[in-house]
Amino acid sequence: MPLLDFAGIAEQLPESWKSKRLGQVGPARIKVLRMDEQAYAQETHDYNEGLLVISGQLRLRIDHQEIRVEAGQMYLVQAGIPHAVLAGSQGTLVIIDV
Repeated sequence: MPLLDFAGIAEQLPESWKSKRLGQVGPARIKVLRMDEQAYAQETHDYNEGLLVISGQLRLRIDHQEIRVEAGQMYLVQAGIPHAVLAGSQGTLVIIDV
């Protein structure tokens, strides 16, 4: 699958907030998911995570601060940093992690 239509793939996913792994570039895994305006619980990873918004908007809470990531922008969550998704996040999100 060399051509990836992230928005089209996300629309076909049976559930929101359940990512689908599309491939790998070097050690980085590429995943896509559909955001549905509902909050997603705080989590922490032992790896960096790139959150690339393809369409819509991602609302993150990091260190009691709200960060808005718009379409065409990516937020890099450093390993070990707790982060949560706030209600109102919607659209297509690509996750790049190692």
